[in-house]
Amino acid sequence: MSRAADRLKVMVNHLDRPSFVVSFSTSNKRLSHCHSLAVSRYFFDNDLLSTEQRISYEEDGFLLIKGLVYGEHIDRFRAAFEQIFHWEVQVPGLVVMRDVSIAKSEFIPDQKAISKLQDFQEEPELFRYCSMPQILNSNQMFRWSNIMAMHTMLINKPPDIGNKASRHSMHQDLHYFPVCPADRIVFSWTTMEKVHRQNVSLMVLPGSHHGTLKEHDYPEWEGGINKMYHGVRDYDPNHPRVHLDMEKGDSGFRKAISCHYARANCYYIDVRGTTQENIGQEVCEITARKYAVDDVDTWAVRGRLVQGDRTDL
Repeated sequence: MSRAADRLKVMVNHLDRPSFVVSFSTSNKRLSHCHSLAVSRYFFDNDLLSTEQRISYEEDGFLLIKGLVYGEHIDRFRAAFEQIFHWEVQVPGLVVMRDVSIAKSEFIPDQKAISKLQDFQEEPELFRYCSMPQILNSNQMFRWSNIMAMHTMLINKPPDIGNKASRHSMHQDLHYFPVCPADRIVFSWTTMEKVHRQNVSLMVLPGSHHGTLKEHDYPEWEGGINKMYHGVRDYDPNHPRVHLDMEKGDSGFRKAISCHYARANCYYIDVRGTTQENIGQEVCEITARKYAVDDVDTWAVRGRLVQGDRTDL
């Protein structure tokens, strides 16, 4: 086992989970399941997680690993972002998204005007995140051998100018991906600075992954809404929420850098006539200008193999 894998094993088995997360992890139902993992929806047999941690992920749907990515790597990613902002480099296929409220104001353009970078798979320094051993070894918890990086994103999260247009309402990431099966898709994100509820912390709904993919659309908010910021239509505001306070380099399985992974033997689906048709049309409109291909083909173009063999995707 490599040094990185050894370190990951030690870190995960000493996982520092805040009390508000543990509170969702100590139900009688959970404890009764700790004696048996005969049926595991997400994990194959491995020794990277304790039984309780595996049960926690199975039932809650998320996992936090403290200090997984060193600060020196984060600083390099930040420097790459600044090069892109200053037009020192041009990246093929890169999408630079600006907050709608700032774009419509007289705000002097600077880094605060950029909300996120998408599709940085052609930028070597940023894409290095997707193939870092400690990130890929995290996927080994799911015993994946062939891994595709399907979508890349660096979230800058500029300050809201007062109309709350920078909000992204509660949503399911699967809404954006014409890929199945859902059980073999994982989102890895790493914070690039300290985040908490008062700035840009990620909010999750424990257990919501057990439900079905819900219908999404633009929320009816005043002040505008950013492109493709869809939200769940019948979101239950009473569902328990967890705000993830994270330090620089903490990783989850907001200035944040992220990658959506999928097993290479997943497959594309036709979203026409489904709840994903609206976002599929928007993706086609944007990517057609860059790649001149349809929705499924653009995912094939943007996807990159990071481990093993490229099979169905």
